[in-house]
Order: sequence, then C-alpha cells, then structure tokens
Amino acid sequence: MQTRYESSPKETAGMNTAELRNNFLVETLFTANQIHLTYSHYDRMILGGVMPTTETLTLGTYEDLKSEYFLERRELGIINVAGDGKVTVDGQEYLVNKLDCLYVGRGAKDITFSSISAENSAKFFVLSCPAHKEYPTQLMTKEAASPAHMGAVETANQRTIYKYIHLDGIRSCQLVMGLTVLQNGSVWNTMPSHTHDRRMEVYCYFDVQEGQGVLHLMGQPQETRHLWVSNHQAIISPPWSIHSGCGTTNYSFIWGMAGENQSFADMDFVAINELR
Repeated sequence: MQTRYESSPKETAGMNTAELRNNFLVETLFTANQIHLTYSHYDRMILGGVMPTTETLTLGTYEDLKSEYFLERRELGIINVAGDGKVTVDGQEYLVNKLDCLYVGRGAKDITFSSISAENSAKFFVLSCPAHKEYPTQLMTKEAASPAHMGAVETANQRTIYKYIHLDGIRSCQLVMGLTVLQNGSVWNTMPSHTHDRRMEVYCYFDVQEGQGVLHLMGQPQETRHLWVSNHQAIISPPWSIHSGCGTTNYSFIWGMAGENQSFADMDFVAINELR
C-alpha cells in the first residue's frame, strides 16, 4: 500500500508535470492476481484495484492501518469495471457484475475477491474511508441505481449518472460513490466545474479506448493544472480543487467522496469564464 500526503494549493501551484503526477495520479490499479492500494491523507481515503484472475484474493490488513483487520474502523465501496466477479463477505457470496456496486460496512472481517472467468476477469475498483458506525453490506446493480440522464449534444456532455452509495441509496457513514457514463460523441465531464471544500473526491477513469486519453483538470479555479490520464487510472482530488475533464473520445469514470457530509448537492460552482 502506497501513501500520498496532502499538498496545499500554494505548493501545488508550483509543481511541474512529474510532481503533479506523483502526488495526484495513481497510474497502476489493476495487475493480474494482485491488490493495489493507495492511502491518501485527504480524509484518509484508501483507493485501489483488485484483479483476481486465476486466484481468489483476500483483503488483509496493513501495517499502516494498525488494525486487526481491514474494516475494523473502516467501510468499503466496490464497483466492478470489467468481467463478472464474486465478492465474499464473512461467508456470504455476492455476484458483482460490470457496473454493479457492493457496499461493505465496518466490522466485516473476511473479504475475498474472485472472477467467474479467468479469460474475462473482474476488475474491482475499491474505496475505503473511516467509519464510526456499522451499516449492513448491500449490493446494488446498475439498473437499480436510479440512472439520471444529463447534459446535451450541444455541450458535448450527454451522460448517464448512476448513484450507488449516498443518502437516498445505500447508506454509509461518510462514503459517497457512483459513476458516470458519457454517450458517444460526448467528451466533457463535470462542467460547469465546482469544488466542495468539505470533502475530497477520487476519480477512476475506465472504458477509455486504446490509444485515447482524458485531460483531467485540477487545481484552484483561478490556478488550474492538468493531468493526462489513461484507462484504469485514478485521480486524488483535494477538497480545494476543481475536478473536470475532457476526453479524446467518450469514456466512463467512477467518483467517490468522503469528508464532512454526504450531500451530493454540496458544491461550490465556478462559472466557466472565471476559470484560469
């Protein structure tokens, strides 16, 4: 498990490309039969990828957590972005297909991941944050996630938003999680942009076609920076930073948040003509 520390707006404004990527971009999420995790000091969020192919992978604890087991003081959100898979929580099996979400509450001890087919393995993107209360483990399919259609052809941002873990969906202590699928011909996400100083956010880009990319915008609204992101890479977005992007073709991304509140509408919008 890697560790990423917080960076202030002032020091971020002076970073070069390599420094920005080292602090905010997680380049490797999925490797066959491995678990990759990154511990961010922004709201102590852990993000990562689990890719079981020929093996069943077990989520153990880590020295950095100083805990008896991974979810002793945490909760966990899981979204599958590839082939059909299975997650077992304390002996209970859950079939987690592509774009399905599984929430695992604090106190669950034995968590394993497996794929239905090694040739078309599952790829589980995971987010975990501290939790003060137990909520039950719950599976939600993409069909049950109340998909909302937003955007327009004229602004190149026609998209479908799926909300899984939130106040009116799967209940959690502080984790919020969902995903956005951009339609053919649409490339912009999260425009007009916004910040939410009361919680950090993570973006995981997926279904980015080979040879294509996404230009992720970050930084304070009047001091923006950019990062080129490839398929199956993630961005750690500080609470003070915008988080928008534009792709060379359509794509999808998972968004997840943790912090002071769970209100999806808690955003401080920035007019496009105010961005610098």
